[in-house]
Amino acid sequence: MALTQEKKKFFEIEIPFLKKEVEIYGTDKNFNGKHIKLDLTNLLKGKALEMDFLIQQDNGKTSILPRKAYLHGFYIRRMLRSATNYVEDSFLTKCKDQQIRIKPFLITRKKVSRRVLKALREKAKEKITDYVKDKTFETNIMDIIDSKLQKEIMPALKKIYPLGLFEIRFIGIEDLKEHEKYEEEQEKKQNIEENKIVEVLETKEINIKNKKTKKE
Repeated sequence: MALTQEKKKFFEIEIPFLKKEVEIYGTDKNFNGKHIKLDLTNLLKGKALEMDFLIQQDNGKTSILPRKAYLHGFYIRRMLRSATNYVEDSFLTKCKDQQIRIKPFLITRKKVSRRVLKALREKAKEKITDYVKDKTFETNIMDIIDSKLQKEIMPALKKIYPLGLFEIRFIGIEDLKEHEKYEEEQEKKQNIEENKIVEVLETKEINIKNKKTKKE
């Protein structure tokens, strides 16, 4: 007897982060661990940004959590002009509740030296790191969507050189990889060993001073 396949259908799931509902196509409501990709281009009036959400289900409760947001490559290429330079970077940092990777993208109004490009890259990293550290991941993504982060940081970058564009090309949650965990543990061990050596040297210096004092 042939097994009957369960019919697939659409299920509505609410995304509180965007205050909207989406339909997911499947066989049942067990979507735990699955991802949803949403193109927000129309919502953002032409800014081609896509978001990735993770579905979590626990005791009948469904949560839709943002995992990353990124600009489409064609949007970045459309912003590029001749006789300009661009600056891009990729770095790990920490916000209030997550370790995240951020990729800023800057376009200068005219061609500039490597020294200026380096200064822009370093200043952008410094300001972005400082901005996101006290905010949750969701707040940081919303600030990027609303261009609040960009408007906050742009004046500091313009002091170095006028920009035609400053955007966050990518922001996403990134878990510590095994080798990174190992490196962190090794660094902690090294710091402990260095502190022990310093304590031993300080103790020796104190003993030597005490011996000299007794002789005198």
